[in-house]
Amino acid sequence: MSAAHPFVERLDALSLDRPHGFVRKVAQGHFEATGPACLVGDICEVDANASHESILTQVAGVDDGRLILVPLRQNRAVPLGARVVPISRNASAPVGHRFAGRAVDGMGQPFDGRREIIASAMSPIDGTVPGPLDRGASSRVMATGLKAIDGLLTLAEGQRIGIFAASGVGKTSLVEQLALQASCDRCIVCLVGERGREVEAIWRALSAGPKPDRYTMIAATSDESAALRARSVNQALCLAEYWRDQGEHVVLIVDSITRMAMALREIGLAAGEPPTVRAYTPNVFSALPRIVERCGATRSGGAITAIMTVLSETDDVDDPIVEIMKSLLDGHIVLSRTLAERGHFPAIDVSRSISRQAARLMAAEHAGAARDAVALLGIYEESRVMIESGVYKSGSNAEIDRAIAMRAKLMAFLQQPQDQPSDFSATVAAMTALMRRPTA
Repeated sequence: MSAAHPFVERLDALSLDRPHGFVRKVAQGHFEATGPACLVGDICEVDANASHESILTQVAGVDDGRLILVPLRQNRAVPLGARVVPISRNASAPVGHRFAGRAVDGMGQPFDGRREIIASAMSPIDGTVPGPLDRGASSRVMATGLKAIDGLLTLAEGQRIGIFAASGVGKTSLVEQLALQASCDRCIVCLVGERGREVEAIWRALSAGPKPDRYTMIAATSDESAALRARSVNQALCLAEYWRDQGEHVVLIVDSITRMAMALREIGLAAGEPPTVRAYTPNVFSALPRIVERCGATRSGGAITAIMTVLSETDDVDDPIVEIMKSLLDGHIVLSRTLAERGHFPAIDVSRSISRQAARLMAAEHAGAARDAVALLGIYEESRVMIESGVYKSGSNAEIDRAIAMRAKLMAFLQQPQDQPSDFSATVAAMTALMRRPTA
């Protein structure tokens, strides 16, 4: 039997009638459609009205004979019977060097008032997780310019760190300070569910710096759809992976991972997933580990250092997103309301914070001074009630006496104005000198 002519093969492969379905139910935040055949994550176009104005939706669930679609844009009416057409399979995100120095939304579309961006490539939206043996343990310090972090909680390139805080303790200011001061080739700031005023203020600060092309912002404000808020983190990760694969060190700041979890919860509930602890759906707990594992250093030389803020409902860090992120990350920085109310900024509670990479990055004298400083602050906190109530008498305990004597100096060292970064070597030298015990 002879082979078919190539022209006939192309005709056989050509789809002259695009598969489609129809909207059969409209609910708050999602639609149900009769088709077409899609996979979760695919993008579909829905005809919104008689003038053929359309909206983009993302497939959140696939059931027998129906699709669950969540809109990527808000405030668009969709009538029953509207036509649904797939436009993108294996959802992807635009990436490339032209995103440097730009502010874009979760779809990669610019909102900074400048020209459209022509992507160099399209990357799978779910990205790739490096294999365990493809990872590298970077021995290079990532200087942040913050004495509390560089001195006591030293970070490595490719480390995944969380900033845990309730509202009103200086989290946004700390994020902005880290973005401006962190040593890296690229810095990607992803703002999820943030206020529009905060987005504008942070972008103005980043673009006014000496190296505006070092920064890329991805933002989905609180009024955007749950699908766009969740997608913005994946868009940021795709850009970070693009530059990491070219051997660059990328700092990725996500503010906040909690609001992304809330967006995923909205999508999960719309898709009919069962609510679990605090109504979070299973898709949340499967997505978070992948987001964290997409970051890190690789043997090829590139690295993504992830700094993810995690909101706690109270100052007691006890909600499920906080707990799962603490177990996934390489360390956590806890912000204290007590310190913030005393005017101590950055309000980092170093005795409750940890960097799991610090020990192998610090020189012996630096490590000893850091351990001593944290121990003294912890001793003071344990004895605070006795000290401040007057029950404790000087001379009763040598360590408590030293903690009392050193506390004011340590707290002064750890405070730092937002516009005064500290050189890493100067920070280490100042701290080791401060903690050096006088010789007899």
